[in-house]
Amino acid sequence: MTDRRNVKSIDKPEKSDSKLEVLIVRGKRDEVRFDKLLTSDHYLGAADRVGDFLRQVVVRDGEWVALLVWAPACYAIKDRDQWIGWHATQRVERLKLIVQNRRFLLLTEKGAEPNLASSILAASTRVLTAQWKEQFGYEPVLAETFTDPEAYAGTCYKAAGWEAVGKSKGYGRHRADFYIKHDKPKRLWLKPLCPQARSILCAANLTPPQQPGETAAPTGTLPLKTGQMRSFFEALQTVPDPRAGNTRFRIGSVLSVVAMALMCGQRDISQIQRFGWRLSQSQRGLLGFPMKKGSKRFREIPGYNVYYEVLKRLDLDQLARVLNGWLTARAGDLPGALALDGKMVRELVGTLSLVDHDTGVPVATAVINQKQGDGNRCELKAAQILLASPSVVEGHIVTGDALHTQRETAKAIVEHGGDYLLQVKGNQPSLHEKVEKRIAAQGSPFFAKTKKGMGASNNGT
Repeated sequence: MTDRRNVKSIDKPEKSDSKLEVLIVRGKRDEVRFDKLLTSDHYLGAADRVGDFLRQVVVRDGEWVALLVWAPACYAIKDRDQWIGWHATQRVERLKLIVQNRRFLLLTEKGAEPNLASSILAASTRVLTAQWKEQFGYEPVLAETFTDPEAYAGTCYKAAGWEAVGKSKGYGRHRADFYIKHDKPKRLWLKPLCPQARSILCAANLTPPQQPGETAAPTGTLPLKTGQMRSFFEALQTVPDPRAGNTRFRIGSVLSVVAMALMCGQRDISQIQRFGWRLSQSQRGLLGFPMKKGSKRFREIPGYNVYYEVLKRLDLDQLARVLNGWLTARAGDLPGALALDGKMVRELVGTLSLVDHDTGVPVATAVINQKQGDGNRCELKAAQILLASPSVVEGHIVTGDALHTQRETAKAIVEHGGDYLLQVKGNQPSLHEKVEKRIAAQGSPFFAKTKKGMGASNNGT
């Protein structure tokens, strides 16, 4: 039977004072009835059950008046992904936080109650987050659906607060990993299930209600588009190879995997190796990896020792010059916000990048060999050198953690036309005290106090 837990009622618009109840369909008997009604009355029929799958029935005066099916979202939709602003890795890891309305069927006579459909949609999405968490253990933050513009205007979705953000490309899923073109693009609608939907999906870390819905990035998820990968490989192929001339894996191929793994947040050689193994055969081909001996279909990928030997003996200055040359040639206009992001690989070598806040892709890179210490290879000094490069930070805000809260770093940013937002912690007690006094005196919006520290900008202290 339908379950009346987590039920939220709303007043029915027009013609009746009865209540609408949005219930989860439970039990074999009601599921069979539900699917039979969709098969007979919905032009698409019943929906296939895949992934996290929820049936909702709307009840009024003990009678079913509408059916809704919610299921996993589409893997990639250009207009949706641009609306959210996330990058490819975030999309794959957080896709479960978007749910798709696969079916919506009114069981009342068509046109009898003009506002009923939008009221049902509004009621459904109001209880959807709680019902989804009860069923699957996490809270989604965004809903999507499609309408056929040749048959439906989508008026009820618009009236219920959904936003039309674009169209699909006219492809339909034929098998698990294959799509066929049908030349019938659908209108895409989105509905945030909470006010912070976009910021949650793009945040560095998910909040607790959404964390159980995060998944590991599967095979083939890269921080670069397909069209960029070949030129990236070709640029890195110019880095002098410190190994013998008869190596099986080309230097450009190996360094491409290392660089992209670092962009995706991998921290050690084992993670880089696993990142490489997740590359699809077509991606391995674009990066110049050789065919396995005796095979015409499968390409080899390096093991742990290959990455270790390359990184241990590499000319770091040459690598930095090639990376920055490639980024400069393809960056175009720099994004509005850049983050200083340093990553080390087993204390051998690391990168310090100025990273686009929105996409997570570096726009300038330096090579480091230690997080802290003396010399130009430590993260702090490397950052100051990187920020002193012409046209890197002009017109942009640079963010960084407490390591970069130094006078010389701030000076390098400001002198080259940028602004900064840096964290202040207790390891700088004088500055920390000065910032606290400023907050107490003025309540400046340019400071944010947390348990770990405070943020300071060049508009403040």
